[in-house]
Amino acid sequence: MLWNLKPHARAFRYVGHKDVVTSVQFSPLGNLLASASRDRTVRLWIPDKKGKSSEFKAHTAPVRSVDFSADGQFLVTASEDKSIKIWNMFRQRFLYSLYRHTHWVRCAKFSPDGRLIVSCSEDKTIKIWDTTNKQCVNNFSDSVGFANFVDFNPNGTCIASAGSDHTVKIWDIRVNKLLQHYQVHSCGVNCISFHPSGNYLITASSDGTLKILDLLEGRLIYTLQGHTGPVFTVSFSRSGEQFASGGADTQVLLWRTNFDELHCRDINKRNLKRLHFDSPPHLLDIYPRTPHTHERKMETVEINPKLEVLDLQISTPPVVDILSFDSTTTIENGGRNLPDKGEDVCGYFLNPSVMSPECSPTTVKKKTDDLSDFPSESQRSIPLAVTDALEHIMEQLNVLTQTVSILEQRLTLTEDKLKDCLENQHKLISVVQQKS
Repeated sequence: MLWNLKPHARAFRYVGHKDVVTSVQFSPLGNLLASASRDRTVRLWIPDKKGKSSEFKAHTAPVRSVDFSADGQFLVTASEDKSIKIWNMFRQRFLYSLYRHTHWVRCAKFSPDGRLIVSCSEDKTIKIWDTTNKQCVNNFSDSVGFANFVDFNPNGTCIASAGSDHTVKIWDIRVNKLLQHYQVHSCGVNCISFHPSGNYLITASSDGTLKILDLLEGRLIYTLQGHTGPVFTVSFSRSGEQFASGGADTQVLLWRTNFDELHCRDINKRNLKRLHFDSPPHLLDIYPRTPHTHERKMETVEINPKLEVLDLQISTPPVVDILSFDSTTTIENGGRNLPDKGEDVCGYFLNPSVMSPECSPTTVKKKTDDLSDFPSESQRSIPLAVTDALEHIMEQLNVLTQTVSILEQRLTLTEDKLKDCLENQHKLISVVQQKS
């Protein structure tokens, strides 16, 4: 669902996934929208009335997480098939997989500079990966519970995890040290979001509350009660002046913060100076003055919008269904070719930095504002029956292609083992000849 709150609330529902949608994220410039689903696919949407989407098929189990790199060039996906996959957004092509987790991977995020990826899994580990050599360079483990969500702080020096054991933990990845440990929820923590300044962290929990932590002071400062059930997701806006939360009560709540106003560009400029492991200590680095194991005993401010804030939006906003009728498929061992010179570049979701003026963010924004209808049956160039048949054929071809890919991988492994055996045999023969 894509919400437009000005001048009046209305929602645009993009239809294309065949099962539960588990994760969504805008690209850095906001002209693409990525979504993950339990139907084992990832989709890229252009948020306009045409409903075009590009479909990625490479995972063999439900996909739990999607995340763009800060430059919009790459996308990382995490799945219950125990793998993390990285995609090139320019060519709409699969790049490589990361395998080290032994259970479902719940979340994967790029670092602000794009050099690292952090992931968490139900195997009770949090792993940090180097995107250059594609290796796991760090590992944090927990003996109690697993992390539902993990993310880097804005300057990339720390990671925070939302634990199924009701905890929130912050680690310094430069010295591999647990800096802060909060036990402020009574149920599992499902999501976290850093304020752009890096000074505050908001958490969403199955206990039905949101909590805001002051990381510099190392304490809980706000408890927000608005949802009537588990809260599954929360996210600050880019400027930090607002944040949104969504829960099992089918509500999306939009909140306004009372923090000091900070301009996003100034924050990003400051954080760009803090993206290296060898950076000297800084005043804004998160170093607790004393060991921080926080219990539910300190004084905090509780806010219940049901008592203080009137819901100014109508309960049933108009909803426009936008069907994905022009979808394409990208599989693990292949990708789409770039368009010919005469083709429309917009339809290929090229990276914003190489987009033509006709596809600029300004143009995309204007198109988004014009979301008032969607293509009718008469506007489609291909009848629905033919489209369904072609999609079924494509699905069967994808299965065959993935099967061939698996067979190729097994054949490669067999050849490698055979080479090792031959090398060992030659070594044994040479040793025997030397002894004789």
